[in-house]
Amino acid sequence: MGRLEAMPSTLTSRRSALLIAAVLTVALGLAIHFFVPGDLASLIADALYTVLVYLVLAFILPKAQRLWIALAAFAVSAAIELAQLTGVPEQLAVSFPPSRLIFGTTFSALDLVAYEVGAAAVYLADRALSRTLRQGGITHNRK
Repeated sequence: MGRLEAMPSTLTSRRSALLIAAVLTVALGLAIHFFVPGDLASLIADALYTVLVYLVLAFILPKAQRLWIALAAFAVSAAIELAQLTGVPEQLAVSFPPSRLIFGTTFSALDLVAYEVGAAAVYLADRALSRTLRQGGITHNRK
């Protein structure tokens, strides 16, 4: 087997990193949600929610531009938040309590700000990491 055949592709490496980051994000988000009291902790957990959406979208769409992934992650998070105005997520949480972790139950405009912060932070982190890896010899040709 040649040297190139033994090395994982850049796409495979990126997807592996995204998967690991997603697992760590879920663990951190759940730890904050269940063990850290207060409004700031809630907002951090909300930001991490959007980070997770970004990571999932980037995993599913590995060739998509990072900016579009960030915008889509914010849009998904905002749509779920706005759906809380209908009362459907609250009714779903009565039938299936774990759904409240995904869909929430009560609308808060401040959550939209947290989602924006999460989308911006993960986008900037992903770009910075990509540049660092590119300088080390790994190339990603995406913005």
